[in-house]
Amino acid sequence: MSSIDSADEGLLRPSTQCGFVAIVGRPNVGKSTLLNRLLGQKISITSKKPQTTRHQIVGIKTESHYQIVFVDTPGLHRKEKTALNRALNKASGSALRDADIIVVLVDRNRWSDEDEFVISKLASSRAVKLLALNKIDAMESKNDLLPAIAKIQSICKFAEVVPVSALDGTNLDTLERLLVDRLPASGFLFPEDQVTNRSERFMAMEIIREKLMRQLGSELPYDIAVAIEQFREEEGLIRIHGLILVDRESQKKIVIGRHGAKLKRVGTDARKDMEKLFDNKVMLELWVKVKSGWSDDERALQSLGYSESSGS
Repeated sequence: MSSIDSADEGLLRPSTQCGFVAIVGRPNVGKSTLLNRLLGQKISITSKKPQTTRHQIVGIKTESHYQIVFVDTPGLHRKEKTALNRALNKASGSALRDADIIVVLVDRNRWSDEDEFVISKLASSRAVKLLALNKIDAMESKNDLLPAIAKIQSICKFAEVVPVSALDGTNLDTLERLLVDRLPASGFLFPEDQVTNRSERFMAMEIIREKLMRQLGSELPYDIAVAIEQFREEEGLIRIHGLILVDRESQKKIVIGRHGAKLKRVGTDARKDMEKLFDNKVMLELWVKVKSGWSDDERALQSLGYSESSGS
């Protein structure tokens, strides 16, 4: 996996298409699942917990004549209670400004004020806008889609409306074809074998955070973050030290669990995923540290990579 951010001039070629496609929506609507399905591999972590995605995650899909640079964004929030909320909205706003095409993902079963807030943010964008109605795998009748489509189109006009299932892949081939039809003529921006602009260090951090979310479930503290203090490649081994930050001592006990059982399980599950992703043996060690108020501390957020320019 490469951490190259962009290609050199030698990658430019005639008769090809390439562009940025931002995937936006309210928190926990299925954006990361959609990205992973479109790419055919997992690069963005998923869970049932809102705010699973906290960074822009770039996924690159390259075929013979086109390259789609997908950008999975944090869910847009109407309320910005903390510096973390502001940083997440800033990351999403940046993706909207830079996109050639915007895919708005909504749940066909649920329309909320948060969805309207997301669509209101599109007004100033000159990008082509497509609407993807998610979770049609659970739909009893296709006629149920018509009222939802009419309501959303009355708020914002979309070039296309595509019913999809990010979970089982229904209609994603149609969505991809519509995207390719609208990509600008351009040389490729990334090498053909590159699937993300994120480093292995970043991917390790995200894998640990995903396992925390899945292992702890409803017990997971909102104020939790992961940092990679060491990522060292040795012969036949990658040695990783991960630091888990929580806001209070009581949260530290939740993460560690009785006799350290939960933290051990998180470490085991994360190590297995890392070995599969990195195709190498991994030695993973985890620590939990209390850092009060980190989610509302601008300097702490910057050190954890919550900034617009962070790509590590």
